[in-house]
Amino acid sequence: MTWIYLVLFILATFRLTRLIVFDKITAFIRKPFHEIVEEKDEEGNDVTYLKIKGTGLRKWIGELLSCYWCTGMWCAIAIYFSYVTIPHIAFPAIAVLAIAGCAGIIESCMK
Repeated sequence: MTWIYLVLFILATFRLTRLIVFDKITAFIRKPFHEIVEEKDEEGNDVTYLKIKGTGLRKWIGELLSCYWCTGMWCAIAIYFSYVTIPHIAFPAIAVLAIAGCAGIIESCMK
């Protein structure tokens, strides 16, 4: 593997992980496994936290989808495996994810 492919895979994994764990557009994936709970603290401020739904497999998936590190590992495996098995399809997706990941990093640095 060349260094440029490694950088592309890293950026693509970063972006895919953020897409699954944090982005609003994929909330429908997390909704069956997560519940957002809002409460007020002693000072009257709104506090939001995540509650994992269910037990067994449902809870396991909920834990996975709430953990950036866990989801990132599975995203890295999926990206690499897809590149190894179907590179002509996977590489364009990897490139787009990597570009979006780089743009996201630049955007967060500009704030």
